[in-house]
Amino acid sequence: MERVIATLPTNSGCGLVVIPSVFMSGHRDLIVAAAARHAVPAIYPFRFFATAGGLIAYGADGVDLHSRAASYVDRILKGAKPAELPVQQPTKYELVINLKTAKALGLDVPPTLIAAADEVIE
Repeated sequence: MERVIATLPTNSGCGLVVIPSVFMSGHRDLIVAAAARHAVPAIYPFRFFATAGGLIAYGADGVDLHSRAASYVDRILKGAKPAELPVQQPTKYELVINLKTAKALGLDVPPTLIAAADEVIE
């Protein structure tokens, strides 16, 4: 991952979009550190990337997903067949912006984006 991130040109408006996966989540510290070392702006799928030093995280709210999963467990325990339960899409998303990282990358975050954020790390 270090080699891939190091090859991204930082002066051409290039950036990194990290996809949601167990692999990426498991290597979050490595990815966030490599992006910082090579001054690559990146957007991540989960808030814990931003709290670990990533620039921006935008994705489904994990707390909301888990609480909705509890209702599925409740329905199954009451006799519902799992195969007959509808698939649900996330309905609540969260935007987390790390201004310390933005400053380190020399980026100005627009005030409108800051105002729209669910959390701003300063």
